[in-house]
Parts: sequence; C-alpha cells; structure tokens
Amino acid sequence: MPSTFFGLNIAASGLRAANAALNTTANNIANSNTDSYSRQKVEQQASDALRVFTTYGTAGAGVDTIAIERVRDEFYDVKYRTNETLLGRVTQRNYFNQLAQEYFKDDGKTGFSSLFTSMESALQDVMKASGTSESKATFVSSLSQITDYFNHMYSSLQQLQNDINQEIKMDCDTINSIAQQITSLNEQINKIEMQGSRANELRDQRDELLDKLSKIVDIEVTETKVIDDQQPDRETGATRFIVNIAGKQQLLDTYSYRKLVCVARDADENVNQSDIVGLYDIRWAPSNYKDGDDFSRLDHFDLSNKLIGGELQGLIDMREGNNSFYFNGEVIDSVKNLNTGETTVTIRVSDTDLMDMTKCTLPGAGKMTVASKIYSYTDWQYDGGDTYTFTLTKESTRSTIPPTGRTASVGSNFEYQGIPYYMQQMNEWIRRFSGRVNEIMSAGYTSDSMDGRYILTATSDMDSSAQYTYPELTTLSNNKGYYEVTAGNFVVTRELRENADLLATKMDVTEGESEYRNIEALYEFMTKEDIFRGATSGEFLDKVLADVALNTSNSQTLEETYTALEKTIGNQRLSVMGVDQDEEASALVQFEHTYTLNSKMINTLSEIYDRLITQTGV
Repeated sequence: MPSTFFGLNIAASGLRAANAALNTTANNIANSNTDSYSRQKVEQQASDALRVFTTYGTAGAGVDTIAIERVRDEFYDVKYRTNETLLGRVTQRNYFNQLAQEYFKDDGKTGFSSLFTSMESALQDVMKASGTSESKATFVSSLSQITDYFNHMYSSLQQLQNDINQEIKMDCDTINSIAQQITSLNEQINKIEMQGSRANELRDQRDELLDKLSKIVDIEVTETKVIDDQQPDRETGATRFIVNIAGKQQLLDTYSYRKLVCVARDADENVNQSDIVGLYDIRWAPSNYKDGDDFSRLDHFDLSNKLIGGELQGLIDMREGNNSFYFNGEVIDSVKNLNTGETTVTIRVSDTDLMDMTKCTLPGAGKMTVASKIYSYTDWQYDGGDTYTFTLTKESTRSTIPPTGRTASVGSNFEYQGIPYYMQQMNEWIRRFSGRVNEIMSAGYTSDSMDGRYILTATSDMDSSAQYTYPELTTLSNNKGYYEVTAGNFVVTRELRENADLLATKMDVTEGESEYRNIEALYEFMTKEDIFRGATSGEFLDKVLADVALNTSNSQTLEETYTALEKTIGNQRLSVMGVDQDEEASALVQFEHTYTLNSKMINTLSEIYDRLITQTGV
C-alpha cells in the first residue's frame, strides 16, 4: 500500500518539473537574439511505478526531470559547415580574381592594347617619314612603354601574391587559435558533464567555433562517449572530441591540439621562376611550438592536397595555381662526383610544353622531390630535346641520391589558374615577341648601312645595370634561349634607348637610307603573325583577360550560389535550434498552467491531510 503522503511526492515532482521548464523557457526568451544559441528544453519521463501489492498492482510515482538538453540537429550542422567550406573557397577566389582583372583591364590609356596600338602607329610613322630620327625615337619610346607595362604588371601580381601569402598566415593563426579555444572548452565541458550536468552554453560556444573553422578549412568532427575501463558498462559522462581537417588530418583530440606553422621559403626554395621570395610553406607542429624553434623536423602540410577546402584552399589556389603546368619527369641517371660531393641527376620529360623554353617556369635554384624525398639543386641545364640535368647540393644528397626510374618534380600540380599561371603567360608572350623582333632587327641594317642589332633584352638579376647580350640570349650552348627574360626584367636595350638611329630600318645594305623594308617586315609580324595561343602579338590581352574574366565570372557565380545556400541551410538550422518568441510565449502559458495545477494539487492534498490528521481525532 502506498504511503499516505505518496500523492504529495507526486505533486512535488510535477512542481519541480514545471519549475525547471519555466526557468528553461525564461533562458530561451532571454537568449532569443543571442547568436549561435541553441534552444533548450527539459527532458522528462515518468518515474518508475511503485508496486503497491493491491488489485491494481502498481501506482504511478510522478515525473523525473532528467536533463535540460539543447534542441539541435547534427544533420543541419554538417550541411551548414560543408557549405561554409565551399563558400570560403570561392569567396577568396572571387576577391583576388577581381583584383587581377582590374590589373589587366585596359583603361584606354595605359593598358596593353592601348599601348600596343600606339606602338603600331609609331611604327607606321617610321615608314611614312622614311625613317627620320624623330619617328624612330617615338617608336622606341612607345616600345619602352610596352616593357614598362609588363614590369608594372609583374610588380602588381607579385604584390598580389604577397597579399595572398599574408592571408594564408592569418588563416593558419586563426585555425591555431580556434583549436586552442576548443580544447579549453572540451576540458570545461567534460568537468561539468562528468558530474551529471549538461554544459549546454559551452557546447554552443564550441559549435560556433566549429562553424568559423569550417569556413577556413574542411573539417570532420567526431564525438564519442568515454567508457570506464574498470566497468565497461559504465559511461563516465566525459566524451572524446576529435576534429580532423583537410582530409582527415587530425587538428585536435579532446585536450591536445596541433599547430599549423608558416615557414618562409628562402630565395633558393621557390617553385616558380617568378614567385616572390618568402612564400610560406605550412608545417604541423606541437601546441608548445614557438616562433624561432627548430622546424626542420616538423611534418609538412601538403599544399597540393585537394581536400584542404575553405578559405585556405582558395588562397592556395590563387597563390600557387599553375593550371597543371609544372616540371615533372623520370629520373634516368644519377651520378655522384666523389671529389666535389655534388650529384648530377638527369631527368627525361614527356610533356611537350616542358621542351619549350618560352614556357619554362623553373627557378634557377630550388627544391626537387623524388620518391617523397626533397633534394636541393643549385643549377640546371637543358639539352634542347627532352632531357634536363640538375646539379644537387652535397647536403641534400648526403644520405641518398635520387633513384632511377622514379618521378621527379619541381612544384606540384595545381589545376587552378592563379598568379603563377598569369606570370607564365606574360613571360611566354614576352619571350616569343622578343625573339621574333630581335631576329628581324638583327637581320637588317640601319639607315647608314650599319649592321642591325637586337633591341629587346632583360636586365640581369645579379646586376640590374647589366643587360643580356644577343649571344647570351641566342647561343645554342645552353639551349635556354630567352628563358632569362621575364616580365620583371624586360627592357629595351640601353643602346637603342640612347640612340634611336640604331634601329635597323633597311633590309638591303645596298639601298639608300630611305629604304624601310625591314620595318615593313616588323610591322607585318606584329599585325599578322600568330605567336601566342593562335593569336597575333597585339591580341595578348584578349587571351589573358578572357582567362581572368572567366575565372572571375565562375567564382562570382559560385559565391552567389553558396551564399544563397548558406541562408537557406541557416534558416533550416534555425528552425530547429533557434528561439521562436511566439513558441516560447505559448510554452510559458503551458508551463505556468502546469505549475499552477501542481500547486493546487499540493494545496488539495494539504487540506486532506489536515482533515485526516487534525479533524478526525486519529
């Protein structure tokens, strides 16, 4: 038989449940405008029935208030974060593509097409004026404006690459900060929940950090309950929380995390000829790593990994994007010189573009990867066919030399068209244009019958006042051709700038000074001969600007798409986890009535007990 006061206990349990529900509703209403707050609700269930050994067997024992839980759907969290990863990537692409497009865009005065048209007009004036000194000087000046244009574009794109490089470091620092905050929250959450409570607000803070992290890099989150080793059937209340990024690379495990450390490349570590010095490689480091510590033994974070995702992926695409053009081939011979300690490695290439020096992007010195090992090279030679020979440093070959039959590469395959791709396109045009112009000019004669000479060259990287001679650009001994000429050092020869009469106007030395057939040949080349991607010299900008415009258009469209999805998925998620004030108002009335009814029940039972105890004379 149940206790006389059994009903009072039941009513008290209902009162406690209603009170918890009212307090939770108050908390929801107070946080209705709090970002990332998850609506909470009281979880309750009927108490275990009491066996009373009567004809009806058992009696209900009231209600148990189990916990106050967050109302949140993990499915929507995953969808939201996946979309944030995609949005972060295309947002960065779109932003920097728009900047590149502005650099290449022709404003009608200083753009490439305008300058090239002006140069063609000046060349026509040389023919019309029968090669006067004034017309020649005007042409040389307009040609110098073309070289200045490419010098400026080179500096602008390098500055853009540097800006992207700094953004990459900021993203890595943000990832490290978020990882540290999550591990701290994990510790607080477990301390609370091991005592039987739910750390709802702390879990909200952690989820907000995960949302931010997902926009920077692709993430995968797993949370598992921790079981007591001594009692396998007992849960401790704690959980193991793991966050993997960039394709299952572990960032943190509950209370410990790893850092992403940015290490600047030295001048001899570039992977593209026109890269700025100091681009950051990324490495994994323990959480106690400090700036200045030895990084030589740290694991590398693979920048070519296609699963990085987020803003970091978008930045890497723009900084490293080479449109899949990079040096790679098969090692066919490795020879170590026992006297000098240096090793020469011979590599055969199969990509026909790697057999064209106008497209070459190899830095003069850099790093080469063979069979997952990195070697440093100080120089390379090209045989004019399909074979390159690299000279490796003693330090990098101290323990092993590159094995034959294995793939060797300088740089990696980045499918996107980023800064290295635009640099390579400019360099290719410059080399083809310079080679053909110099060929025409050196075959002609000046108006006073002197031998013609080359007019386009480059300044030396070692000495900016020194310029490459024509034999250095055309000699067959190194087979590199105009490889040393880039958008950054492209110039009109010093002699021609000082004396425009050195322009080779005549094709026949026996003709008079007014003969200008060599200028006609030059004009014919500029206006009719295809030298770059099936187009004439003056159509360079059309080709490159089309690439930039297409990339910008694609990234902008994707950004708009993922932004719309962010809003849609965000609304779906808020429909579950967000606080609806009307809904809470309705719940408030409901729980108020429940509380009132339980209070009346206690009041009724109190009267019954009073009559039973004080008025019956028991």
